[in-house]
Amino acid sequence: MSWPRDDAKLERVRALMADQELDALVVRAPDNVLYLSNFWSMKGYDAVVFPRAGEPVLICLEASADDAARAAWTKDVRLFAGYDPSDPRPPTARTLDVVRAAAEDFDRVGLELSLGTQASDRMVGEPTTFTRGWFDAFPNAIDATPLLAVARATKTEQEIERMRVANAIAASAMEHVAHELRPGMRETEAAALWEGFVHAEGTGWQGKVELALGYSLVWSGQGIRTFTATGSRPVQEHEPTLFEIWVCADGYWCDHTKNVCPGDLDERYQELLEQLLDVYERAVAHCRPGASLAELDRLVRDGIAAAGYPGQPSHPICHGVGARAHEPPYAHQAGGGEIAEGMVLAIEPGAYWDGGGGLRVEDNFLITVDGAEKLSPFPDGVVRP
Repeated sequence: MSWPRDDAKLERVRALMADQELDALVVRAPDNVLYLSNFWSMKGYDAVVFPRAGEPVLICLEASADDAARAAWTKDVRLFAGYDPSDPRPPTARTLDVVRAAAEDFDRVGLELSLGTQASDRMVGEPTTFTRGWFDAFPNAIDATPLLAVARATKTEQEIERMRVANAIAASAMEHVAHELRPGMRETEAAALWEGFVHAEGTGWQGKVELALGYSLVWSGQGIRTFTATGSRPVQEHEPTLFEIWVCADGYWCDHTKNVCPGDLDERYQELLEQLLDVYERAVAHCRPGASLAELDRLVRDGIAAAGYPGQPSHPICHGVGARAHEPPYAHQAGGGEIAEGMVLAIEPGAYWDGGGGLRVEDNFLITVDGAEKLSPFPDGVVRP
């Protein structure tokens, strides 16, 4: 879908560039390309030269020219060939040729120097890596990753709308699974139910989504751990089946953990659920503008320790969500930072038993002046069909 240009977002980036006296940003990560141009890369070969003043340049694979013409916010789209009969180099080398030409008049350039990995592309989520030549082409570049992290941490109205769509798709898929889940069904079958619904029903959702992709980890009963792959274990009748789920709708994400139990919940799990929801509710109440991210981490971990699970969970308990499923800010007791209005945070406390089993709850929350607004309509806790 072609969303209208998000000027609030782009002007925020330009203001941060002015603070650092940057003439242009040169980005190649698919999430940053999407963020600055609204073009979601098919293969991760594409790039954007984003000047502080003037028209951005989208460097785009020839095969994606129609997608770029429909979706991109810039009219300056420069194409390169995925295959060139006279050039045996990989496509990313031709990307760099076009990028260097587009950026040659800029003195102070910001590059994603500290970006460690690529985000998912639109095709299969295969990581696309650029060679050292990409960095050598801009020997005096400034690291733009912190600037982009600051810009992306606070969402615009359009970004929030796009994330509400992803949340709605994920919730509807969970409702479908909750209705269909049966004891003895394999974890992989439960995962396929959810992922199939996301892709089939989420694509075209309310005329707002061109492509929806679902990703999941599904564990039942003793299979609940952090972390392991979805397996062929059977769904348990009196123990929860945990769905660690992500929806990517045209490049914007949601990140949830939901639990379904086909029968009456075992007493051990009921006790753990009550303890975990108490911690979760206190964590959500903490999330107001100006609140400490370090204190949020301590609050959750102290609460879980008091319930009898010291040192848990082994994963972060809060992170940002947006053009990635996991992005800054992160809550850490040894870190800093404050919660701000307009952030979207995934809050995810969990506790796990030795030998397998346990629970996690997670949803996405928009930080408003009045506190945290839950974005998914699907319930927390353990849902029965």
